[in-house]
Amino acid sequence: MATHRVVGKLQTLVRIPTVSYRDWDDVDVAAFDAFLVELAAQFPLVHARLELTRIDTHGLLFHWAGRSSERPVVLMAHLDVVPVDADASWKHPPFGAEIHDGAIWGRGTLDDKGELVAICEAVETLLEAGFTPAQDVWLSFGCNEEVSGAAARLAVEELTRRGVRPWIVIDEGGAIATEAFPGVDVPIGVVGVTEKGVTSIELRVDGAGGHASTPARNAPTVRIARALARLDRHQMPASVPEPTLELFRRLAPHVPVPLRPLLQNAGRVKPLVTRALVALGPETAATARTTFAMTTLSGSPALNVIASTAKAGVNIRITVGDTVAGVLEHVRRTIDDDQVQVSVIEGNEPSPVSPMDDAFELIEATIVDVFPDAVPAPYVMMAATDARHFTTICPRVYRFAPFRMTKEQRGSIHTYDEHLGVEALVDGVRWYQRLIERLPA
Repeated sequence: MATHRVVGKLQTLVRIPTVSYRDWDDVDVAAFDAFLVELAAQFPLVHARLELTRIDTHGLLFHWAGRSSERPVVLMAHLDVVPVDADASWKHPPFGAEIHDGAIWGRGTLDDKGELVAICEAVETLLEAGFTPAQDVWLSFGCNEEVSGAAARLAVEELTRRGVRPWIVIDEGGAIATEAFPGVDVPIGVVGVTEKGVTSIELRVDGAGGHASTPARNAPTVRIARALARLDRHQMPASVPEPTLELFRRLAPHVPVPLRPLLQNAGRVKPLVTRALVALGPETAATARTTFAMTTLSGSPALNVIASTAKAGVNIRITVGDTVAGVLEHVRRTIDDDQVQVSVIEGNEPSPVSPMDDAFELIEATIVDVFPDAVPAPYVMMAATDARHFTTICPRVYRFAPFRMTKEQRGSIHTYDEHLGVEALVDGVRWYQRLIERLPA
């Protein structure tokens, strides 16, 4: 009964297109309104028995009073999703939430309505059984995570106003990941103990412009192209942070025998490990260094006009150990052109590394309980989450979605064919339920 119930709930909520846009005028406010109404209908006890505070436009902060408030817990998710590319070749309608091949297909199933529904279903089930958690539990559901909106920051402000200092915070991020590391056949329960800092810069060159029949050397578009090429050729130095070394140590028994000594002794042979990560491809290389993604480019409005202004956007993911200031110094030194203006659009440092203490051990033990075939391990998350805002009030912020995900599924996030297995959703509910039941008194 519970299995069919939670699947239908996720289908209903995925069908409501709560798409975030940076420009509020582009947002379908009615869809967000409808989502909140439907969420209350699907989870009546959560809304009837937990104290609810509205955050920002459509964010929600629920308080479930436990037997103690000494070590409160925050479980996070977000209800907004990214837009759907009209030209993308979805196998099934992106907001249809249809079930095919044992999975629910649709935008938000993985990012992040699946997690939101799993949390709510776990709490609803426990409320039905008359359960009271050992510690206060807070549910923080953001409404504009996909556009780096204010909801999470405002939730932190509300908790601060109430004097709440969470013992542990768990947001989206890792997963029970298969095909996650070359040569490893077992799934890895990767738990993000930190995340890269997201920084975006704009490069701009101004010039005289003119008619394309009389081009001058080093026009704005040429300078921008040269700057991007230099950044692409000269990456920042690679290094392996401690969470990655611990990940390797935990994977060592599961890799082919020739690789085991390398992973077991990764801390003593860091230069060799670093070179190996870089050589294995972009996904592994990104775990070892700050990355630069050249994302936007603009110049002349016509083929026969020389641009008077050329601009490029660069999205930078700053790894643990690097800083925004250090990255900007590298950018200017590498470009080596005074005509290229560098402006910071958004600057965020990497998140602090959360400890692997009793809080991490709780997550780890619950992973082993629900997913006995998985190897729990820490990792550095490369994407940004709302969790980064909570590091100001809590030293133990972790990023983990308790769903089995294949490499194909992980690659579908923010693109097309996003889908979550039906059994994976049910396991996710069990994971949250067990986590809440295991909270220490």
